[in-house]
Amino acid sequence: MSDLPRSVHLYEQGPREGFQFEKGPIPTARKIELVDSLSRTGLKQIQVCSFVPAKNVPGMADADEVAAGFKRHPGVRYEALSLNEKGLERAITSGRFDTTGIISLTASEAFLKRNQKRTLRENYEAQHGMIEMYQRHNVPVDRGSIMAAFGCNFEGDISVERVLNVTQQIFDLAEEHGLTIKTLNLSDTMAWATPLSIKRVIGAVRDKYPEQRLSLHLHDTRGMAVALAYAGLEMGVAIYDACVAGLGGCPFAAHKGAAGNICTEDLVFMCEEMGVDTGVDLDLLIEAARLAEDIVGHPLPGSVMKGGTLRALRKKVRAAA
Repeated sequence: MSDLPRSVHLYEQGPREGFQFEKGPIPTARKIELVDSLSRTGLKQIQVCSFVPAKNVPGMADADEVAAGFKRHPGVRYEALSLNEKGLERAITSGRFDTTGIISLTASEAFLKRNQKRTLRENYEAQHGMIEMYQRHNVPVDRGSIMAAFGCNFEGDISVERVLNVTQQIFDLAEEHGLTIKTLNLSDTMAWATPLSIKRVIGAVRDKYPEQRLSLHLHDTRGMAVALAYAGLEMGVAIYDACVAGLGGCPFAAHKGAAGNICTEDLVFMCEEMGVDTGVDLDLLIEAARLAEDIVGHPLPGSVMKGGTLRALRKKVRAAA
């Protein structure tokens, strides 16, 4: 346990990825209610919405209204996803977000064509335009991301060598534009990762780039997300994307089963039991998870919101002793 990070940073993405993934319409007021609930939990970074064309993502048609309606809490970074200049301008104009840029590449061309209708080369070249767009708006760019870093439903296993090549491409793009990548996110977009592949890929990236800070984006399609996070913790990864109650998923991954993200409260519970600080009030987070389930109107995959915490049981046992 001595090699585990002392604390972790959680990037809550449930309000954006969850409500974007849900098939039925969600009332704007209820989306705002969830963001406000999450803001009270101690989470330090929340992705609220995405500014994308409503015809492509109907669940984000009310992004401007959601942006205007939530209450900002001190010490919390609020972000919105933007995929083009119009979306970025909407985010900036709202005055509600801590806007940052990201260099995003993909390890699977088959997935990229399905997701963005681009080849790997076209996507690489498009990043120049994205970076220039961020710079025109004085938006800092210090993050890189690799989608499908562990495997693909359309191409199969992704080699470590390919991940390393894409990593270098991100650093080359950053250097060309005078940028420094502070955090590199490895995304298990289609839930191919296992604890072994998590350690293998992270180990290879660390061997080549020993000073690079890493983060993980994990999906729970096969019930492996917490095990994957545990493997990440053992490798010293201290930054995780997560979704309250296990909301969300990738609509372009062609999953037959549930495709939700790693559940925030389940991850917090595991970290706390391992002595890793999250800065989150787990009881308040469980309340937010139950709220999320009520809002979407169907069961969500989170476990701790159903089973409760050991803290509560320990207290009960002590009281009965």
